[in-house]
Amino acid sequence: MSQAQPATPGGEPELVHGVPASWSRGQRVLHPSRESYLEVARALRGEGYDFLADLCAVDYLTHQAPRHLPQGVRPERFEVVANLLSTSARQRVRLRVQVPEADPTVPSLFWIYPGAEAMEREAYDMIGVRFESHPDLTRILMPEDWEGHPLRKDYPSGRVPVQFKATPKR
Repeated sequence: MSQAQPATPGGEPELVHGVPASWSRGQRVLHPSRESYLEVARALRGEGYDFLADLCAVDYLTHQAPRHLPQGVRPERFEVVANLLSTSARQRVRLRVQVPEADPTVPSLFWIYPGAEAMEREAYDMIGVRFESHPDLTRILMPEDWEGHPLRKDYPSGRVPVQFKATPKR
């Protein structure tokens, strides 16, 4: 398998389940829109991709270098990446969904892959991408009253006050 290969002689991207596909490090990568994300995930589940190995969100705010996306896929500030595994065929496929800053929402995979529950909560907590129809989209790492999303590239970094306990006198 090559790093990237157009499927058509005219240079158009290969389509898998109606969405652009590419290759990265020997792995098939599908680039569904937010609207087709669930449909593609259901189709892959039906093909035997029975395990959601990983799901995360990425903030590309400060990474303006060209990203390797197929023709017709518009880069956005955020991206949700889901890695699916077919345990019977021993194959992986990656889904990369572009998520705009103005509306950072994506449908939840929970109803197809229940293991997405905690991973989507972490992506919400750290980056701020909301997962529609998630059963409990609450913070998982940060306190409930925490303001902002600490892994966003525009999150103000600085000193966090640390409270030390006095050592007991002997």
